[in-house]
Amino acid sequence: MSTSQQPDPRDRPARLTVGVVGAGRVGPALAASLQLAGHRPVAVSGVSDVSRRRAAEMLPDVPLVPPAEVLQRADLVLLTVPDDALPGLVEGLAETGAVRPGQLLVHTSGRYGAKVLDPALRAGALPLALHPAMTFTGTPVDVQRLAGCSFGVTAPEELRLAAEALVIEMGGEPEWIAEEMRPLYHAALALGANHLVTLVAQSMELLREAGVSAPDRMLGPLLGAALDNALRSGDAALTGPVARGDAGTVAAHVAELRRYAPQTVAGYLAMARATADRALAHGLLKPELAEDLLGVLATGTDGAEGDAR
Repeated sequence: MSTSQQPDPRDRPARLTVGVVGAGRVGPALAASLQLAGHRPVAVSGVSDVSRRRAAEMLPDVPLVPPAEVLQRADLVLLTVPDDALPGLVEGLAETGAVRPGQLLVHTSGRYGAKVLDPALRAGALPLALHPAMTFTGTPVDVQRLAGCSFGVTAPEELRLAAEALVIEMGGEPEWIAEEMRPLYHAALALGANHLVTLVAQSMELLREAGVSAPDRMLGPLLGAALDNALRSGDAALTGPVARGDAGTVAAHVAELRRYAPQTVAGYLAMARATADRALAHGLLKPELAEDLLGVLATGTDGAEGDAR
């Protein structure tokens, strides 16, 4: 038996050259984090003036080049483009021969797993899906926020350890997500994080309308406590008029929202219905109080506004 073996392309050197295709908010931050771990960013592509300025700030002295050239220069390529653009980008890079055998190709889409990289896999690339469960600002603070950040990791089983190692090098915590579960995983994050921003922004607008001069200062401690309680206790942390079954108070809310901010009524009613369902299911909302409350939520007025005055 010969002792001479060809090196396995999966046995990567400890330090990698890194390229970024798509200098949005995510790519430069991840590349900068990898740089702190000892890897070397060598190329980045960006189309807009904003993305080019961001790349210059986050990755100084790293040349801006077309996407195909990024792949020529880098051992590890971060594909950090919008979800809808990812399949076409991968197909285009594979069809033009830009993908090199043994090259680590990483996308950061929450929606997709590793299969979206199949065209590159057929060209010999090593496909990894590494999605940071974090909101990004496009500034250097993002690199610090990666410390302790969970990453949704999906990859072929033989690349799982390599994918998880890269996440750990960026200071993150790898969380394995099965390929078929990626859309549900991403929906869960969007439900919690993206909708939270909408809810907080609406709440601040309403507080300003009510005469509160510093709604952010008022909401900060309240929302911080609510988030902490929810993460610790789940549905047991539910409180407020819906969970208590205060139908009159909820009717007053709806009436005031219709008067001052009608665009918020649909969202208020939808979240209140979801809250009521969860409170009922967990025994927090008494069934005898639920009927009137659900009547308010079904009509948006309940015809009992006099109770709320």
